[in-house]
Amino acid sequence: MAETNTVREAILRKTTREMVMQAVQTAWPAMLASFAVNVAGLIDSMMVSTLGKAAVAAVGLTSQPKFIFMTIFISMNIALSATIARRKGEDRRRDANTTLLSALTMTVALVIVLSAVAVGFADPIIRFAGSNADTHADAVLYFRIIMGGFLCNAVTMCVNSAQRGSGYTRISMTTNLTSSIVNICFNYLLIGGHLGFPALGIRGAAIATVFGSFVATIMSIFSLFRKASYVQIPYMRALGLKPRFDELARLLRLASNFVVENVAMRVGFLATAMIAARLGTDAFAAHNVGMNLMSLAFSFADGLQAASVALSGEALGAGLPDHAKKYARICQRIGVGISLTLSLFFIFFGRWFFSLYFPGDEPVLAISVMICRFICVIVLLQLSLVVFMGTLRAAGDVRFTLTVSMISVLGLRTGVTALCVYVFHLGIAGIWLGILADQLTRLLLATFRFRSGKWIGKKI
Repeated sequence: MAETNTVREAILRKTTREMVMQAVQTAWPAMLASFAVNVAGLIDSMMVSTLGKAAVAAVGLTSQPKFIFMTIFISMNIALSATIARRKGEDRRRDANTTLLSALTMTVALVIVLSAVAVGFADPIIRFAGSNADTHADAVLYFRIIMGGFLCNAVTMCVNSAQRGSGYTRISMTTNLTSSIVNICFNYLLIGGHLGFPALGIRGAAIATVFGSFVATIMSIFSLFRKASYVQIPYMRALGLKPRFDELARLLRLASNFVVENVAMRVGFLATAMIAARLGTDAFAAHNVGMNLMSLAFSFADGLQAASVALSGEALGAGLPDHAKKYARICQRIGVGISLTLSLFFIFFGRWFFSLYFPGDEPVLAISVMICRFICVIVLLQLSLVVFMGTLRAAGDVRFTLTVSMISVLGLRTGVTALCVYVFHLGIAGIWLGILADQLTRLLLATFRFRSGKWIGKKI
């Protein structure tokens, strides 16, 4: 346990300024990684928009079904990142590496089955998601291609989550930046057909996305050969490590709560998207760009959440709960500053941003300006919410986060949206009122739980 004491002593020696700098150094690569993915998504939508509003709506229709299929992997990766951070603080490197190996084995097995289901049942899935006559065929085509290549996404997310849990967040930055650049380049080549490549339209956009993911996967796997990596293949080989059922069972017990939570959230998001899709192609196209814009803000929250999970988890593993709380507060305060900046950006440049997608289309731009006003408020809540909820999950307080998500996303968000749209006939404004109600409620509940300290002492 000598090294655990060393880890503990190293944390104890840090001044507040050093803790802030450590949080920034851990967060910025993760923020840039998430930002790169979301910018690539925005540019992808922008390039697809050259094919018309129906094409933008078609790609948007695939988002929630895709994320529902991703739920189990996202959940396992949240659990994996939290577990690796805790094992590092406890000086249990062997168990950390065995956990990653077990998670990778399970990931590959599951993705083969789920990808086959997604590809085989793409038509009814997209129809259920709310497709119209002018969006259905393109949405089915796009969905089949990206889900057919989902193995790359799943493996990359698994490896990067383990690396993020150990504090090595730069791998997410390098893989996502490279993947985004590859995606954008092949979008240019394959959507409209340039430099001798065929013009494949929606099909080209999907192929570009898959190819970018493939490149990221290769880079992630290579990161496991770094000498400085806490989780690494040479270490696994040297000790003859193999997947272990007990480690996998422990991971799955933690992940199972995240699965239910994420399914509830995704069903809530899907219900909102389905209601929006029925408001017409103009409204739904503007709504999808608005969601992309909100995802851009989320990229900063995701980076800060990664830093909070890694640093708070390590402090909890070393037996320093007060330092775990302090790291989370530092990340949240950084988030407040970023959210204020983002809100000002959306106030002054929101219409310009939407005009990149819908130049000269005044009816759609009028809807877009209204959506932007909601986003300006939501982004002020979002960053703090994500940091606090991520910290609670990393600590193992999974029943609370599950309950909050069930109540707020599945219940309140869907209920408020349906009430505003179908009873008060507020149209797309009703959709965003539901989103705002959800974000505010989850933030209030997460803040109260965090301040109560009841999440400290949970075992992983």
